Formats: sequence, C-alpha cells, structure tokens
Amino acid sequence: MQNTLLRWLLTALILVAMLLLTRLLPFSYFFRTLDTMIHEFGHAAATLVLSGSVLAIELNANHSGVTYSLIEPGWRSLLVTLTGYFTASLFAVLLFWLFARRRERSGLIGMTVLAVLMLLLFVHEGYGLVWLIGFSVVNLAVLLLGRFVRSFYFLLLAFITLEESVLAPLSLLLLAWTDPARAGDASSLARMTWLPAWLWALFFLLGALVCARYALRYFMQRLTTRSRESAYPTYYERGGV
Repeated sequence: MQNTLLRWLLTALILVAMLLLTRLLPFSYFFRTLDTMIHEFGHAAATLVLSGSVLAIELNANHSGVTYSLIEPGWRSLLVTLTGYFTASLFAVLLFWLFARRRERSGLIGMTVLAVLMLLLFVHEGYGLVWLIGFSVVNLAVLLLGRFVRSFYFLLLAFITLEESVLAPLSLLLLAWTDPARAGDASSLARMTWLPAWLWALFFLLGALVCARYALRYFMQRLTTRSRESAYPTYYERGGV
C-alpha cells in the first residue's frame, strides 16, 4: 500500500515538474494542440468504425476542438463520446513506449502522417488548417536533423501530450462541478445516461492518471537502460598470432 502511494506521488511530482519546465519554453503553447488533434481524431475514428460519418473537425487556438459527425443515437453515440479523452491518454502512453524502444523516428513519421490525414479528410479551414500544416513542416524538418535533436523534440512532444492528457480532464472536472451544462463530452454523456457530468469527468481523469503512470514507467525504463549501458561498457579483444 505504501509503495503504491509513493508511486502515485512520484507520478504527480514528475508531471508537475515537467509541466513547469515545458511551460517555460515559449514555443510549447503551439504543440499543445497535438493533444486536441488526437482527442478529435479519436472521436472521428470511432464514428467511422461504428458506421457513422464525419462532416468536419475544428481545432481552435485555445486548444479546444469540435468533431461534427452523424451517427445513430444510443450506444454508438455513447462510445464515440467516450473515445476522445481515452484516445489522448493512450496516445501519450504510445509515445513513451516508442521512446523506451528508441523509435522516435517512427513516432514522428506516424504523427506527421496522421496530421496529413486530418488535413485531407477532416480539417479544411481556420486555425486547425494552419496548425496542421505548420506541425507537419516542423516534423519533417526535425526528421532531417540528427538523432539528438530528434530525440529531444520527440520527448518534448511526449511530455506535452502527457501533461495535456491529464490537465484536460482535470479542467473538465472543475467545469463539470461548477457549470455542468458546459462540460463538453461529460455533459453529453450526462444527457445520455443517469450519471452526472462530474462523475464522467472524474472517470476520464482517473483513466488519464493510470495512463500517465504507464507512460512514466516507460520513460524510466529508457533512463534505466541508458544508465546500465554506461555503467557496463563493452570490451572488444583482438586476437593475435
């Protein structure tokens, strides 16, 4: 029990520390829209899988987003509404899993392909159009640079995405408590079920925190592997005649 509490405390401390560090970077605000992109893509993908249709997606400068879609009411609509926050949380875990396995290049290529797909299929105007083009260009530029720059950039995106995946449902919980009618996905779920909006928001937040623990576990795994490699150098011996 004590070890579990310590792990949760460590998770919270790392998240707060990285939040403060990334906020000091002037350009970090731009990359926070990545979490919004993944969130809205989750809604869109679930809609298509459940035989609905996606009309358009908006990505806004304040990191909010909207997916306009048509789908049958009932359990399908419920599942689509659930997917946004969980997709963002799971995506953060995926980024750190890739980091632990030194696959930053693959991760950057995947994010770029996804951004281009969003441009082609869903986002056709406004801030989202400009952001997706800019994000894709920056990714392509970084892919041409060295491994150190690529790893640093990828890790920055991973931490920003992780922070946003936790902060977004936390903000939603506060909004659901003070103004339930304006709590986005939580409000929609409350209208579909007998559960209040704040309970849905708490559900999203708990899921995000669990994902954060797994993500940071992969991060520590990479650091541990690196320290072991530096602590135990490999020696090569050339035989003679």
